[in-house]
Amino acid sequence: MKQFLLPSVLIVLLGVGVASGGHVLVFPGEYSHWLNMRSIMDELVRRNHSVTVLVSDASPSINYNDTRDAAKFNFIVFKVPFSRAEYHAITEDFIHFSLYESAHASIFTKLNVIRYWFQRSSKLGMLQCDAMLKNQELMATLRDARFDVVLLDPMIMCGDLVADVLDLPLIISLRFSFGNVIERHCGHAIAPPSYVPSAPLPYSDNMTFMERVVNVVTYMLTSAMTEWFWSTTLDKHYSEIKGRPSSVCESLGRADIWLIRTFWDIETPRPILPNFKYVGGLHCKPGKPLPDDLEAFYHSSGDAGVVVVSFGSMVANLTAERTDVIAAALGRIPQKVIWRYKGAKPKTLAANTKILDWIPQNDLLADPQTRAFVTHGGTNGLYEAVYHAVPLVGVPLFGDQPDNLARLSRRGAAIVLDIQTMTSDELTEALDAVINQPSYKASMQHLSTVHRDRPLSALDTAVFWVEFVMRNGDANHLRPSSHDLNLFQYHSLDVIGFLLVVIVMSIALCWSAIKCVCQSCRRTRREKTD
Repeated sequence: MKQFLLPSVLIVLLGVGVASGGHVLVFPGEYSHWLNMRSIMDELVRRNHSVTVLVSDASPSINYNDTRDAAKFNFIVFKVPFSRAEYHAITEDFIHFSLYESAHASIFTKLNVIRYWFQRSSKLGMLQCDAMLKNQELMATLRDARFDVVLLDPMIMCGDLVADVLDLPLIISLRFSFGNVIERHCGHAIAPPSYVPSAPLPYSDNMTFMERVVNVVTYMLTSAMTEWFWSTTLDKHYSEIKGRPSSVCESLGRADIWLIRTFWDIETPRPILPNFKYVGGLHCKPGKPLPDDLEAFYHSSGDAGVVVVSFGSMVANLTAERTDVIAAALGRIPQKVIWRYKGAKPKTLAANTKILDWIPQNDLLADPQTRAFVTHGGTNGLYEAVYHAVPLVGVPLFGDQPDNLARLSRRGAAIVLDIQTMTSDELTEALDAVINQPSYKASMQHLSTVHRDRPLSALDTAVFWVEFVMRNGDANHLRPSSHDLNLFQYHSLDVIGFLLVVIVMSIALCWSAIKCVCQSCRRTRREKTD
């Protein structure tokens, strides 16, 4: 009997440990960023942690009134002095320019549009910061809640400052920042421009000379523009709230852990710090059974199979001319097609194509009848395709999508087309190639094997580090001391200056000694001559 007593007691004690969960405050991003954060939040709740989500009432993509989410998460909704439509309009304008105008715009026009977009988004961001940090009732509520850790997507401004003011450990969840500025400047990530491409340039780590030139210039421009933007907007706000000179990077640099939403299956190798954890594909999971109507549609495809088409959650529709080109191409293939699309019905839509406002994308890609995925190249869909080993036809639209798809193309798992210039014939030929040429499926199967072959799954890794910080109070032992150095110390400019002075003084002393010796020798010679 005694031999069973100790294991039973251990099981009871372990159960008690699991039951006493932590309390996490979450600042989620919008659109696909929200879907990534949801995966971590769901797992934290499953492990008996309490999750509180701080969200503005103007959020364009987070439905805080959803009863299913409300049953799992605690939503704290705060008011902001702008509407959901204003927030959404900024994103829509940026997408419209990226899709239909940027290809013909000069570099000066592009820079001006980016500057204008930064100004508009920062204006709303600053209003949202004030709505959080200057709301005494809200801040008192957050203090009284006694959170253990803050989980932040830095797409949301000032969430890091809230963590700083509340003196809470901070974990950042990030895909990338333009030019890797946040990672380099605030996280002190090492990114040598000779072989680490600046996001979102679609370069490999083996760059040509001109690509390295472009890469270095991109690093310099994005660093200068971002630092200028911070110094003229957010840094002043951070200093005002903290009552002393402060900055965005000082606040973000407090982060104990950086969860980077990519992985070495498609990411290029680079030096990494111990508090940077790569968790790409954390939202991927085995497929669930399809709804009856989609199951019947899949069965009706026979041996030909099905092609899944989606251009993401942010692009509601394309121009009528482009959708007609896509629909005509899809109508020429022997496969059945499921297309997520919200616009007007294309004139060239064929009988083999089923259009839906929403699709269970992960479950469709998991089905063995799926032969190919036509995608814009967003990180979420891309990793689902890698996880389920579905080859791609990529049609990038904006942001990091050209870079994402270029990585898959270089690995032989995708064909990439230009949304502005592709013809129906080109799209049909690309689909025929990725479906019928075995190399594309084999390349994607290899990537899928690499993606899954890790000690812990991406989601388990992410949640482990959240729980690690909660258990230990912080992860400061993983944070480099470079954060405590100023610019001159970090780049050893003070040491270089000191060594230069020593070298110059040594040369001067040697020169003086040589001159003295030479002069003494001349005097001695003259004396002997005399």
